Amino acid sequence: MALKAHHLRPAPGAKTDKHRVGRGEGGKGGKTAGRGTKGTGARKNVPAAFEGGQMPLHMRLPKLRGFQNPFRVEYQVVNVGKLGELFPEGGKVTVADLVEKGAVRKGKLVKILGTGEVSVALDVDAHAYTGSAKTKIEAAGGKANEL
Repeated sequence: MALKAHHLRPAPGAKTDKHRVGRGEGGKGGKTAGRGTKGTGARKNVPAAFEGGQMPLHMRLPKLRGFQNPFRVEYQVVNVGKLGELFPEGGKVTVADLVEKGAVRKGKLVKILGTGEVSVALDVDAHAYTGSAKTKIEAAGGKANEL
């Protein structure tokens, strides 16, 4: 005979009657209704975050002010004047060269700013430039390449 949906039954002991606790001492679950004797857990309406009178976690933590944008791009900045000082002979300037000279840290994005003057032709590789930095580098006969 084939097994059909109406033949299916729960496993023995899987289905038990519901206990109506706290409904008198005649049945199971009367008097303390499974909550033990006295204490906070035996009372009604104890907040889930209640810590027994200890200062709660949400009040122990400092209030953070303001908004931190998780998508903000942080650049290390170098002025064109500093580039002129670090590389007085001109030529190719990469992020690795700037790290070697101690102008920036390794593994971070680099942006060139337009403060100062540059008189030598520099072929600069960086992640970003301001408009004034780009014009000053190109006016001195160099190139500003974005990575």
